[in-house]
Amino acid sequence: MIRLRQVAMIAPDLDPIVDQLCAAFGLEVCFHDPGVAEFGLRNALLLVGDQFLEVLSPIEEDTSVGRLLDKRGGAGGYMVIHEVDDLDARVAHLAGHGVRIVWAGDLPDIRGRHLHPGDVGGAIVSIDEPVPTGSWRWGGPDWPSMAATSQVRTVDAITGVGVAAHDPTAMSGRWNELDIDESVRFLGVDERGEGIVEVSLRAVDRSRVGERTLIGGVEFTLE
Repeated sequence: MIRLRQVAMIAPDLDPIVDQLCAAFGLEVCFHDPGVAEFGLRNALLLVGDQFLEVLSPIEEDTSVGRLLDKRGGAGGYMVIHEVDDLDARVAHLAGHGVRIVWAGDLPDIRGRHLHPGDVGGAIVSIDEPVPTGSWRWGGPDWPSMAATSQVRTVDAITGVGVAAHDPTAMSGRWNELDIDESVRFLGVDERGEGIVEVSLRAVDRSRVGERTLIGGVEFTLE
């Protein structure tokens, strides 16, 4: 099993992007993860059903996120995180195809591996195995109760991600080879360059299907 569980964006200033996402899609912040300080960052997690939109911004000089923001000239998509139920087998498969691991975290309730973007292409990818299946430590302790008691909002699921590439066919083939293409489609590069440029959300109000909103360099589409 592999399932898109979390999509991360980066921004020079966290709060304006979070405010725009909340206003546009009726979302709420469920967690600020203190663990991202390890990378010189702060974040906010927004609950979308049992999935998450994450916004990250640097709080220190000379972070990888800060350098990417400078290179891009502003905010944009950053990472896709997939839930899996067979992490060790997938890591072995990836290693057999020359994919390096750039970060590994092992906790009692979740294990995660960040894949080297140069070996995958298009975006930073993480594969994470929670225990039990369906739980999600990165969303914080309160998200299950928030999901259970939430009122109907504008959107209730993340249905897909669009990743721009100079050669979409080749990158799609690579992701298929690595078995990490769940809910991801590949597009030609536009003025925003390579990386995550689109996120599709499932609309609760079906009359809004087709609406498109640009926030922080990412185009959000209601499906």
